[in-house]
Formats: sequence, C-alpha cells, structure tokens
Amino acid sequence: MADNPKLQQLQEAILSGNIPQMVLSLISYALDLRSSDIHIEPEENRVRLRFRVDGVLRQIVEYPLNIHPAIVSRIKIMSNLKIDEQRMPQDGRCNVTTKDGREMDLRVSTLPTVRGEKVVMRIQDKSRKIPDLPELGLQGRALKDMEEALELPNGVILTTGPTGSGKTTTMYSALMRLNTIEYNIMTIEDPVEIQLDGLNQSQVHHEINYTFANGLRTALRQDPDIIMVGEIRDRETIDIAIEASLTGHQVFSTIHTNSAVETLTRILNMGVPPYLLTSTIELIIAQRLVRKLCQACKVPTAPHPDVLELAKRALANIHSQDEIEPEKIQGLVFYDAKGCAECDGIGYRGRLGLYEIMRMNNEIRRLLVQGAASLDIEKAAIKNGMVSLEQIGIIKALKGETSLDEVYRVAKRMEEY
Repeated sequence: MADNPKLQQLQEAILSGNIPQMVLSLISYALDLRSSDIHIEPEENRVRLRFRVDGVLRQIVEYPLNIHPAIVSRIKIMSNLKIDEQRMPQDGRCNVTTKDGREMDLRVSTLPTVRGEKVVMRIQDKSRKIPDLPELGLQGRALKDMEEALELPNGVILTTGPTGSGKTTTMYSALMRLNTIEYNIMTIEDPVEIQLDGLNQSQVHHEINYTFANGLRTALRQDPDIIMVGEIRDRETIDIAIEASLTGHQVFSTIHTNSAVETLTRILNMGVPPYLLTSTIELIIAQRLVRKLCQACKVPTAPHPDVLELAKRALANIHSQDEIEPEKIQGLVFYDAKGCAECDGIGYRGRLGLYEIMRMNNEIRRLLVQGAASLDIEKAAIKNGMVSLEQIGIIKALKGETSLDEVYRVAKRMEEY
C-alpha cells in the first residue's frame, strides 16, 4: 500500500500543508481502493483518516490536528455547507472530477464531536456500471425465481437487508432488465443514488413533507408501468404500494428485516391484512454482502471442526438439487487467503452478494391466511426450494469465492427442523 503514488501524493500534501491538494488526493486514492466511505476523525493529538473498503474500515494515514479546521472548511465549501457553523451537524453533496477524469458524487456529513468536527464522505462513482443480476451473485434457483418474478405484469417485489448490503444496487439491476421503450419506470428515492437514463427518478424532501407515501401517490398519477420506492417505513407507504400492485403495477421496494420470512411478519405487524399480502407480494429477497477471496493468493484450508459441522448440517437441508455438485459436498474443501500485493495484504478483493429468495406460492399463502408461525412459513419456503443465506454462502465458499469466516460474519445459522 505504501508505494502507491496516490498515497505518496496524499502524504506529501499533508507535509506541505497544501489543503486543496490533500482533499483531492484523498478522494482520488479512495477511488483507487474502491472505497465506499471516507472517515475523517479528530482525536486527542491527531486526526485519523480511514476508508471503508469492501465493507470494512481501514486506516490510511494520520495528520496533525492544527490543519484539521482548514480541511473541514475546504470540504464544506465544496459541498455548500456553512463554514462558520461548527456546533450543529450538516449534510451536503457535491460533484468532484479527479485529475484522471473520473467523475463522482460525494454525500458529505459533518458531526460535532468533543475533539472537533468529524466528516464522513460517501462516494458514488458515476463511471461505475450497474452489474447484471448474475454478476451480483445471483445463481441457480434464486436467479430463476427472480427472472420469473420480473416477467409478471404486477405484484410487489421486496428487498431486505441491513444498511449497506446492496439492496438499491439489486433493485437498479432488476430495473435495468425492464428498462425498455415500452415501460414507464418511476422511482421515488432518498436520495437518488445513481442517475440512470430511461428511469424517471424523484428525490423525497422530508422538510417540505414530500415523503415516500406522497411521492408514491403522485407517481400513480404519472401513468407508470413500474414503480420503485426507496424504502417502506410505515403503514401508509405499504398501503399505497399494495394498492398500486392491485391496480396492475409492478412495485419494487426495500424494507429493514433480517430474513425473507421475517419481512412477512413485519408487514403483518404494520397492520396489513393477510389476504392483501397474499394477493400482492410475489417475491422477497434477503441479501448480504461478503468479501471475495483474492484469487491470486487463496489456498485450501481446514476450517475449525465446529464450523465444518455447521456447514455440513446446513448443506444437508438444501432441497434444491441444482445448487451444488454432489462431489463438492463430499470433498468439503474450503479456502482462505493470506494476503499479497494484488489485494494489499488483506486477502480479500471486491464483494459479492448472498441472496435468499422466497417466491410466494399457494402453500405459503395458505399458511399466512391461517396465521401460521414464521417458522412454519420458513419450513414451507425451504421445502419449496428456497436456499438460505447461510446455505448459499457455504456453496460460494466451496467454490472458492469467499471464506466460511465471511459467511458466518453476515449470515445467522439455521435452526434445525
């Protein structure tokens, strides 16, 4: 990492006190490392600079406290924030073009701390293309279910997962498959993360009461075929989404739950009657992101016996036979990476998605109407071929795409049935 010319430029700018050069260098270097966020954190005797790369924070450099106010002011000027306001948090955004011609959108957030102002910059690389569904990590039965759901004329498709698990990218990827001249696609987002041709994208503004529910209601008057709502946060939004589906529209949205089945429970808890749920929701996608093993330095490894036992038990419960070759299950060879120059000594490079996809069927609909427990619904979904996050993670670990440690970092263990 130390011999990267961008890092050297950054260090030289710190030493010379060249503030504009330093800010541009740190953004440019963050792009080179494929970072999603830049954290600038004042501490007692120094300021720490960290980048989030593949979902994990890495320390890059430190710089003296005396130049921190100038750096914060520079970033505030770039993003149209108030320089003299240091007691209140502020949010802004700006467009930056680096010296090598890469254009990006920065979302800037400042927060007053006891040591000074902390700054976080979220990077949205405008030159980045939206990957197609298989490139994101969808495969086998999950990909087939997703493609079938996209062909339906109406219905609700929900994506769930924690913040930063790639939900918006998955929805964009699905919309790009439907983005043809015949369809009017409307999106209501907070904020609009990537601007795409062919999509009519609108950004909500809570301060003027332009909310997801208001935006969705307006979108229905714009003669849409497909509507994407950034997030379902309340009963009003889910009600309008269901109404849109019943009137012949395809609706995409995200919701915060831990698994596909828990999404149904969450919506029921919002007060939506089960009969409306069964007639509108077509597909629920639960997803996580895991780091990809560096292909240059990965080696076969023997996992801890307890972890190996967990993996065997999870694989034994797979009902969908087209997911994995039997010889791979018998061999159970997993991989790890020691770190090399290719991956900056980390052992991982890039990320891929783990997808748990639950396609609604008549058995699940019947259980919902009967008020069955979520455990019974999960059993029915697995019997119908749903592959859990843990199971698909283990399959990808067997293929050498990621490690078992990464899988269990993001996916909870299945309970035995």
